Amino acid sequence: MRDLKQIVKAYDVRGVVPEQWDEALSRAFGAAFVRITDATSIVTGHDMRPSSPGLSRAFAEGAAAQGADVVEIGLCSTDQLYFASGKLDLPGAMFTASHNPAQYNGIKMCRAGASPVGEDTGLTEIRELVESWTAEDGTVTVPGSDAPTGRITQQDELQPYSDHLRGLVDLSGIRPLKVAVDAGNGMGGHTVPTVLGGLPLDIVPMYFELDGTFPNHEANPLDPKNLVDLQAKVREVGADIGLAFDGDADRCFVVDERGEPVSPSAITALVAVRELARAKAGGEEEPTIIHNLITSWTVPEVVREHGGKVVRTRVGHSFIKQEMARTGAVFGGEHSAHYYFRDFWRADTGMLAAMHVLAALGAQDGTLSALVAEYDRYAASGEINSTVDDQAARGAAVRAAYADVPGVTFDELDGLTVTNRDWWFNLRASNTEPLLRLNVEARDEATMAKVRDEVLALVRG
Repeated sequence: MRDLKQIVKAYDVRGVVPEQWDEALSRAFGAAFVRITDATSIVTGHDMRPSSPGLSRAFAEGAAAQGADVVEIGLCSTDQLYFASGKLDLPGAMFTASHNPAQYNGIKMCRAGASPVGEDTGLTEIRELVESWTAEDGTVTVPGSDAPTGRITQQDELQPYSDHLRGLVDLSGIRPLKVAVDAGNGMGGHTVPTVLGGLPLDIVPMYFELDGTFPNHEANPLDPKNLVDLQAKVREVGADIGLAFDGDADRCFVVDERGEPVSPSAITALVAVRELARAKAGGEEEPTIIHNLITSWTVPEVVREHGGKVVRTRVGHSFIKQEMARTGAVFGGEHSAHYYFRDFWRADTGMLAAMHVLAALGAQDGTLSALVAEYDRYAASGEINSTVDDQAARGAAVRAAYADVPGVTFDELDGLTVTNRDWWFNLRASNTEPLLRLNVEARDEATMAKVRDEVLALVRG
């Protein structure tokens, strides 16, 4: 019997196909999703991975067998699925494994209005229901329903998605910009031509062909090696900016005109300033900005300097979205280049963040590096992953090593955060892989490197 806890993570389903899950299991997830959300209609979409159409259709069939109507929007980015969930006011399911290698697939689920489904908001109950239908030999038998079988229909939401985004950020009046875009053979190749077409942008496309085997590089721009091609292209063509999307195109990474990566924390601060100004113009006195606990010290500093209120939260889209709903926050950002907007149903959309950066860059004559310099105040390690056999034991060893260091404070909002006057680091376990993730920041490069190397020695020792 397959252990569903291996694939049902904190905020999504993710695993290797067909070893860990397959269409039969996906059909059961569709049935359980309808039962737990009490949905009479849902919307589904999928990325370009070879297994995605079959898994998505099986999920739809499982949902329909429980009496729910299903609107299939087909090939889409994850934020396009969130758009459809918001616009149609329906629970949704997106079939993607985001940046994971080709053999993986997964499901990101949401309630109506793109409200998250995570381990504390229905995902645990969905897993337990599927487990109750699973026999010792791994076969899954879903009980029948008294409701008439639902209808499965198709609907194209790409143009409405594009129209909505272009209604939130007006790029028509900016100065002409040359923009290199690396879609990584992922869903950015599907959305970018429609969303950014016809604007004063000279788009230089890279790897726009949809190919879930990722023939050029992994669709994970968080790993520096996957930015190399974009950096070279920016320099080669003299682009004003480079954009890199991950596999399901809900995250966007930015490269400046020199080919240098721009920290997602700097992008968070830049977009936060724009969203604060817009909210204040609409009458809000102290708009709220959300940031996770491993964004730069710069983010809360900039937000407060521009008259905003700051809320710090743990890593992960379901947690950020919950905090945005609770606080009414106008915007939220993560170190991993997930950006969340109140005007986009509190969902994450890399495309909208990219449009904000293009608008800010195109509204003035300077370079992107000069524009973001104000938002890049500290030395950061970036996220460093270490494969470990025992995450808890390694974390405990790190905590013990710093227990008696003067001036140090600890918190465990998400993993272990250790803070000193001149530096901080966070060490947290991956929700999807046997990894410990380390982020370090300090007031200067030398201090950052010293702390980084000390912690890595403990983690990998």
